Amino acid sequence: MLERLAGLEEEYEDTLRRLSDPKLFGDQRAARDVSRRQKQLEPVVDAYRQYVAALGDLEAARELGMRDEADEAEARMAELEEQLEVLLLPSDPNDDKNVIVEIRGAEGGEEANLFARDLFEMYQRYAERMHWKSEVLGVDHSDMGGFNEVVFLVKGDGVWSHMKHEGGPHRVQRVPVTESQGRIHTSSATVTVLPEAEEVDVHIDPNDLKIDVYRSTGPGGQSVNTTDSAVRITHVPTGIVVAMQDEKSQIQNRAKALQVLRARLLKAEQDRQAAELSAERRSQVGGGGRSEKIRTYNYKENRVTDHRIGKTSYNLDRVLAGDLDEFAEALMADERARQLRGD
Repeated sequence: MLERLAGLEEEYEDTLRRLSDPKLFGDQRAARDVSRRQKQLEPVVDAYRQYVAALGDLEAARELGMRDEADEAEARMAELEEQLEVLLLPSDPNDDKNVIVEIRGAEGGEEANLFARDLFEMYQRYAERMHWKSEVLGVDHSDMGGFNEVVFLVKGDGVWSHMKHEGGPHRVQRVPVTESQGRIHTSSATVTVLPEAEEVDVHIDPNDLKIDVYRSTGPGGQSVNTTDSAVRITHVPTGIVVAMQDEKSQIQNRAKALQVLRARLLKAEQDRQAAELSAERRSQVGGGGRSEKIRTYNYKENRVTDHRIGKTSYNLDRVLAGDLDEFAEALMADERARQLRGD
């Protein structure tokens, strides 16, 4: 392991040298790749250097017969070995990417649409807590104030690693506002988390696009614009369709639609590659896991249960207020544990 770490330290120093060369920034993609690699290597190299220092402390303490200091150095080395074992796990190729989140009402009619809005507000609050920036790309309002669909972008450090596990069907158990008898209903909304794709990640041939323009509409179908500003883009080879109508400008709606289309195409390609490697290991990260509910929100019991890791917490109010740390950290820890086991 030490030989491998020494090699990574050399690579890290090389990235620093390349980043100090102005010529690198003449190639946008190369500059981005080197910068990302430097950020990936930095925590590994830092832990490795601490390990080497602790090893030196141990050898010095043993030579001088300082048992307490030797024990302290050994404990520190053991701690760093565990840390390095995790840091050396294969990294997710999307770790440095921002995310595009799509939420849609699913089973449960209008109550599902209202729950979709609740999930959107939960993620907005979570983004605020994490000091991330968010931007709504498109929204389709339902008749009672919920969302048939909402699409938004989240930018910031660690966004993908924290948000990728949110993808899948979310179930809510509560008394709907439309229920006069006070009976609890079960409804659901689906969440899709996509890594944001830059133009250098996905090439889209303009000849593969079918672009339609039309007048934007609000709940109930009424026209909310007198010009053909809404845009629908169909990627003919894949059949993927993206529609945007929030902006008054056709150009702005087209730009947002292309942004979402790139993300969906990137995710589709990553899913295809993951399926080829191992269909049994596919997950939200690899592109699946949408056939069963991943999480249940029970209002009567103030309970949230994540079915993938069997974790239940009686703090629904805090979770809806954006306090998702408990679940995000548990899901990331579970992912690391499965990687270490080779699952």
